[in-house]
Amino acid sequence: MTSEADYEGVHKSHRARDGGRALGQEVIAAHGGAPRWDGLAALRVQLEFSGLGFRAKFVRNLPIRVEMVVEKEGQRVTLEPYPGAGRKGVFEGSEVRIEAANGRTLRKRAEPRAAFRDIRHKIWWDALDVLYFAGQAGWTYFHLPFVLTDPGYELREAGIWRDSGETWRKLRVTFPPGIHTHCRQQVLYVDNRGMIRRHDYTAEPFGDRAKAAHYCSDPVEFDGLVIPTRRRVYPRRSDGRPRSRPVLVWIDVKNVTTIPEG
Repeated sequence: MTSEADYEGVHKSHRARDGGRALGQEVIAAHGGAPRWDGLAALRVQLEFSGLGFRAKFVRNLPIRVEMVVEKEGQRVTLEPYPGAGRKGVFEGSEVRIEAANGRTLRKRAEPRAAFRDIRHKIWWDALDVLYFAGQAGWTYFHLPFVLTDPGYELREAGIWRDSGETWRKLRVTFPPGIHTHCRQQVLYVDNRGMIRRHDYTAEPFGDRAKAAHYCSDPVEFDGLVIPTRRRVYPRRSDGRPRSRPVLVWIDVKNVTTIPEG
């Protein structure tokens, strides 16, 4: 027999899922709305990034300044120039490669996520490693929150959080299997306007202990989409609070251009 407590647990679970969908819709609307996103083929983003996480892996030529093209369909992101003038980095999830200006493949790596398990990756990263990490991270940041309309993403309300005198709602997101992102379970913190202010995850390519509190600020409207232009990632303590230092990763967005379908 099913107890009253069991029924209550089921009802709470349903409420959390239903509330998660409603909160997801609110967040999408605040960032420009699904119709605006649905009419796009890609985003062209001018940005730069660096941080202790990359310096600790002996990554060269920091900060990295690139034009990142994030395509809406599939998981394809390009970085140019990368890793230097006259070359382009291509992230396609299950493969990363560096191409010459004429499109010739100079270097490539199949199943790049699996490569992070070996000893060398605990010490230093090469250009293909940075390309994979930047590609999956950029795809995640610029596709959120719009991918949340996909029923393959599980959304649950996860309570509230108080930060800097504000109250934020927590939205727990479970990404579908097969999506290249930091980790499958991530948490978005949403303010009273529906804006994402913080994004928690474990950056698994850095290791299972790379628990991050990623703050998003300085939103700007670009062709109808509202996109944070300043991102700072800090270590996350076991109680959920961020450490004030070091800055593991920083990202500054300089400009975004939308590329329409067709």
